Amino acid sequence: MLKILFSPSEGKNTGGNEPSKDLLGSNDARATVLQTYNDIIMSKDEEAIKNLFGIKKYSSCEPYLQDVFSSPLMSAIERYSGVAYDYLAYETLSASEQEYLKSNTIIFSNLYGPILGGDPIANYKVKQGNSIGSIVPEKFYKDRFSYQLDLYLGDDEILDLRAGYYDKFYKVNKPYTTLKFLKDGKSISHWAKAYRGKVLRELALHNVSSIEEFTSLKINGLSFLETKVTKNKTEIIYTID
Repeated sequence: MLKILFSPSEGKNTGGNEPSKDLLGSNDARATVLQTYNDIIMSKDEEAIKNLFGIKKYSSCEPYLQDVFSSPLMSAIERYSGVAYDYLAYETLSASEQEYLKSNTIIFSNLYGPILGGDPIANYKVKQGNSIGSIVPEKFYKDRFSYQLDLYLGDDEILDLRAGYYDKFYKVNKPYTTLKFLKDGKSISHWAKAYRGKVLRELALHNVSSIEEFTSLKINGLSFLETKVTKNKTEIIYTID
């Protein structure tokens, strides 16, 4: 089967009514991060909270000041908003297409670490690159989850659609495929998020189960340019029409 590695988003949707369940990987290790995060947001220490969230005004922090252990839960693939998720347009997909994303997408959260798209999470705020107390999330999760991810991915093929920052959470140790988008011969950055979301949508629409199936897809707005192979990474390069 094909597994897709994906980035989270600073933006979140509120609410949720998903029941709690064990998440991907070690929940004991994850509990350490969640407890540290919860201690900060429940401390009423305005400066510590603003620093964690990366927000200047304390009044803007209030939507996130809920006990993370008793907050409403929503599947990760639904929780995140932002450019990539706007182009994914999850809510417009069929039930089977949504289930594909919940089962086959691994999102690298700044709070929860690697989680499946269907894993239920609270509404939270951690600015990318910020520590949670003394915990550096990308280092913590790389140290404690990499072996578990290696085992979980097993013989699955991997399409890595993460933004470069999230490579810090997990280094793929077997052959995998990634994408690059060019406009007028130059690599794009911000709008790459849109095309990653668009590609993820196409994967769900066509129930893609292998890299071979993916490479045969015709994706509106993208034209195949070339493939580059470096060590265990295959990079497929597209031009934006």
